[in-house]
Amino acid sequence: MRGRRDLPWFALAVLGALVFDAVFADFLAPQSPTAGDITAKLIPPVWMERGTGEHPLGTDRFGRDVLSRIIYGSRISLLVSLIAIGVSGTLGTALGLISGYRGGLTDAFLMRLTDIGLSLPIILIAVVMVAVSEPSFRNVILVIALLLWPRFTRQIRGETLAIKEQDFVALAVVAGRSSTWIISRHIFPNVVPTLLVISTLQVGYVILLEGTLSFLGVGVPPPNPAWGLMIADGRGFLATAWWISLFPGLAMVLTVLAVNLMGDWLRDHLDPNLRQLCSRAVALEAPLAEPAGRAVGVAATGFEESP
Repeated sequence: MRGRRDLPWFALAVLGALVFDAVFADFLAPQSPTAGDITAKLIPPVWMERGTGEHPLGTDRFGRDVLSRIIYGSRISLLVSLIAIGVSGTLGTALGLISGYRGGLTDAFLMRLTDIGLSLPIILIAVVMVAVSEPSFRNVILVIALLLWPRFTRQIRGETLAIKEQDFVALAVVAGRSSTWIISRHIFPNVVPTLLVISTLQVGYVILLEGTLSFLGVGVPPPNPAWGLMIADGRGFLATAWWISLFPGLAMVLTVLAVNLMGDWLRDHLDPNLRQLCSRAVALEAPLAEPAGRAVGVAATGFEESP
């Protein structure tokens, strides 16, 4: 059980590096992420033959520095995930609170909309919506936000149904408090831990979704250094210039892995049900040490102390 309590240092290190790169990309990137040099195209990484220190991770087919594009790509991934999750989380949380507290026809109508949203093939719908509205940074965020809100609504609604049955909510109703006051003062603060866990777990999914859209050519438009777009640019050079796709792919994998590890850690610490299970497990393990110690003493002396 100790592993559940330990901080995920790997996840913290990766996410710290991601945020640091995104914030200070202008100072960390050795080259411009969009300026190309046709005379320096397809230069391999520095440790390979023909590699140079000017381009530590090599260059792509247009002579653009791969390392600089990865650093600036972290800013795009972070902005897309934060804004999209902020919009979808706000909308989904509001609908989930209203649906769970009001009940009746309101709950039935909102849940049917949520079911429809959850049943849609997200990637296919996102590709169609972005392709129709033309690829852009703003449209990618709007499409992802519109497709993610049902995930928040379903979970927050379930939490609200359980919280509104508590005594403190009944006392607020008896005291004549309005529904808005009860939701904002009593119910919403109690769903914040769940909201934080859901938001953290969705960051990795949004990064993958944005990368998928960019890879298919309907995400962030070129020459912006999106990780999915970089992977797509190098797919025709996997045999000769593998570094074009490999390094942005590794950056995406490490980021998604770190976010999921952090989300699992937050869930273990913020979910009251899991905290109760951990406490019970520790309580059950503690008494086991005494019988074992007594058994050793009996085996050594041949006598058992009277109670």
